[in-house]
Amino acid sequence: MNAMKRIMVAVGFNGYAEELVNYAIGITQNFSAELIIVNIIHSRDVEAVGTIAAMGYDVDSEHYVSSIKTERQQALDEILKKASYPSEKVRIIIKTGDPTEELLDLALTENIDVIVMGIKGRTELRHMLVGSVAEKVFRRSPVPVLSYRDQKNAERLRKHIHKK
Repeated sequence: MNAMKRIMVAVGFNGYAEELVNYAIGITQNFSAELIIVNIIHSRDVEAVGTIAAMGYDVDSEHYVSSIKTERQQALDEILKKASYPSEKVRIIIKTGDPTEELLDLALTENIDVIVMGIKGRTELRHMLVGSVAEKVFRRSPVPVLSYRDQKNAERLRKHIHKK
């Protein structure tokens, strides 16, 4: 097994973003690796703002993206502050685009050794085991992908197994 030097955690700002980052920090510390925290603003959301603006509403895509990036950067900074993780061992990347494509591209361009991500994204659909972005990354990633389960999902899965 090759030494892990760069670990990427894909944060979707669902209900367990802080747990996910802390889990990735634990892994990163075990390997003395660099942690790259990634958040992707879905281009679909930006397009929706553009559509609303075209209808005459006073919104614009550039302001939307700028404010979302600022908001998410602050949230990630706060998570890292609580975790007392050294800033020289972490980088935060916030991009706009298709989440699957951007994550896979970053895995290559950043020479990532492993991707850590949750099993569910923002939608939290009850009938889905794995979110669509997670599923696509799991299937297409050229590097190992470690799936994280927050306590709520882990308990739900445990109960499902015991029902059988």
